[in-house]
Amino acid sequence: MKRLLILYTGGTIGMDHTPEGLAPVPGFLPQQLARLARDGVSWEVREYAPLLDSSAITLADWQRLVADIAANHDAFDGFVVIHGTDTMAYTASVLAFCLQGLAKPVVVTGSQLPLVHPRSDGWGNLADAIEAACQSELHEVAISFNRLLLRGVRARKLDAASFAGFDSPNAPPLAQFGIQPQWHRAGWRQASGPFRPQLPASPDIRCGMLLPGAMAAAFGRWLAQDTPDAAILLSYGNGNTPADAELLAGVKAASARGCVVLNLTQCVRGAVAVGAYAASQPLAQAGAVAGGDMTPEAAQAKLLWLLSQPLSPAEVRARLAEDCRGELTPAA
Repeated sequence: MKRLLILYTGGTIGMDHTPEGLAPVPGFLPQQLARLARDGVSWEVREYAPLLDSSAITLADWQRLVADIAANHDAFDGFVVIHGTDTMAYTASVLAFCLQGLAKPVVVTGSQLPLVHPRSDGWGNLADAIEAACQSELHEVAISFNRLLLRGVRARKLDAASFAGFDSPNAPPLAQFGIQPQWHRAGWRQASGPFRPQLPASPDIRCGMLLPGAMAAAFGRWLAQDTPDAAILLSYGNGNTPADAELLAGVKAASARGCVVLNLTQCVRGAVAVGAYAASQPLAQAGAVAGGDMTPEAAQAKLLWLLSQPLSPAEVRARLAEDCRGELTPAA
């Protein structure tokens, strides 16, 4: 008998009709889950209060999730986190980094339409998530959505208008759910070392996206005047930026003061590859770390995890370039 812990944080999936319209209704989703009962699996549902719209997720909510999974790690065979879709990939990434040494499945899921809707995708997503959470060989955090099981640190919400809300553009799925599940176990990561959960702290992490025109100089001035713990710069193509003097001076000055500047591409597919184009060189020379094909969601979570440890800026930069949870495709 597999024992699962289901943590219900909120989201569209558990909404019901109220006089004000669709809204989360306490107690509704746990009752609905009884319809998915199956032989050989039992579960306990813990409903968070208040139930959240995932756009309102905070560091405290991530800390609670990490703490709840850590406290119940030995008592259950797997975990399902029911979550709104807007920030699901962010939460999956945070859990992946903060649950170090995880040797059990943690599967995050939700839906585009609530269970009360006659065409809800929630039933299939829940059933697949429960199936995946029973796989003892799955030692990582995953997202179950639209008949796919995706690595949490690779997944992104790419569509707000269809049931195919999530994909992992730079990595294959961990499983596909058809009439028979196809488990791509060869690609599953295995736990290394003991289970060592870490609550994320609250470093100052900021993000800016380059736009043609004066945005590069503005980003540089911002870094020159202020020094967050880390800054994510969403650049063009393979990590290209204009050789703007203010941008490069700002990155260099902030890096010298201990700020970790991470260069990510705005492209959904592909990676920052320093040297692929001459335009990718100046930012690296100024001190920015190339983020490879990390998603912005995984990048924030990885920085949150690294900056919550007693590491020097140089050590953080070195770890950013390493593949720690399957978030990076190693350079050829």
